[in-house]
Amino acid sequence: MSTVSAVLITLTCILVPVSLLTVWVHDIVLDTDRYVSTMAPLATNPAIEDAAVDRITQAVDVKVNGNEVTSDIADWLQSQGLPPKAAAGIKTLGPKLDEAVDSVVDKAATRFVQSDRFETIWVDANRGVHNAVVQVLTGHGRGAVEVNGDTVTLNVGTAVDTVKQDLVDAGLSPAEKIPDVNKTLVLFQSDKLAKIRGLAHALDVIGNWLPVLTVLLGAIGVLLARRRRRALVTTALGAAGACLVLAIGLVLIRRYYLDHLPAQVQSPAAAAAVFDTLLRFLRVSIRTVLVLGVVVAIGAYLSGPGRLPRAVRGRADRTADSAARWGGAHGVHTGRVGTWTAKYRQWLTLGVLLVLALVLALWSYPTVLTVLLLVLILLAMLAVLALLAATGRTGEPTGPTERVDGK
Repeated sequence: MSTVSAVLITLTCILVPVSLLTVWVHDIVLDTDRYVSTMAPLATNPAIEDAAVDRITQAVDVKVNGNEVTSDIADWLQSQGLPPKAAAGIKTLGPKLDEAVDSVVDKAATRFVQSDRFETIWVDANRGVHNAVVQVLTGHGRGAVEVNGDTVTLNVGTAVDTVKQDLVDAGLSPAEKIPDVNKTLVLFQSDKLAKIRGLAHALDVIGNWLPVLTVLLGAIGVLLARRRRRALVTTALGAAGACLVLAIGLVLIRRYYLDHLPAQVQSPAAAAAVFDTLLRFLRVSIRTVLVLGVVVAIGAYLSGPGRLPRAVRGRADRTADSAARWGGAHGVHTGRVGTWTAKYRQWLTLGVLLVLALVLALWSYPTVLTVLLLVLILLAMLAVLALLAATGRTGEPTGPTERVDGK
């Protein structure tokens, strides 16, 4: 392997995980439909529902003061002639009123959060402010999700107002006097947010060009190598290894973040749900490239001159020959197609590989299942080519010899 080839292959392995990050930031995080479809399931996530109920209940609880309400009622009744002792007794009911209100509010908030109305509000809010993640990563824009310094918050004002109206409709008249309070739910807080935004901006600028550049560098590195097959195996395994490192890094980052949540984050479970949901497609991409790298490495190795690859290919050809002879004995013939396939089998195999590679490249968001499906299609096509080529090697069976002497 030449020095230039080694440098290019090493650079390719390093750029593969970086390319995955650019695709995630540019094509998934910043895509409205993709973002909404990613975040929509969180509306029914138990951790998000519990956090929303708690925050709505807290917001309403700040506005309804049982002691103040009972005190006002007792003072009014005392002004109407109620004995002072009776008025004092009414004032002691403040904590009981608080408990009753809390119970009603909690039930109303739970019904609302678990209803289709909350899901609709959640989806509409995320679609209307689809740049919420852009705000987290760049700090630009305003909406239901906002960035203030190192804190990311979600405005639950619509939910609070809806629950307030539900309480009024249910007969809890003090809810009519609920004033405006802070209606935000802290989702994320980190003193590294400024650095994260800077990195995200750089990844967004690079966009989809870095993956193309990475593939080109890897292809050039393999072509310049003295032993191209070994270079391809090295590149594929190196890229898979780099993806494995990135996957491990995400696990460590998640654990560190959740273990060091600041006090402003009301629900660690909700924070974990948001974290996992935002990174779900990145994790899928990492697993996909990892599996693809292993598959390519195995394929390149089995096409090589080693003892094991030769034994595997020989066994496959002998099996195909046996199948071809059996088919010929039962009247299954391929004629010129088999001869032509045997002659151009290598080129046909290369064509199949290029077509499937193009399909994978044009696939919007490939997954591990996508790779495995294409591998199965490849194996099926190679089996068909092997059978056709086998009929060409064994030749067509001939019929009885014609007699030319008329006897």
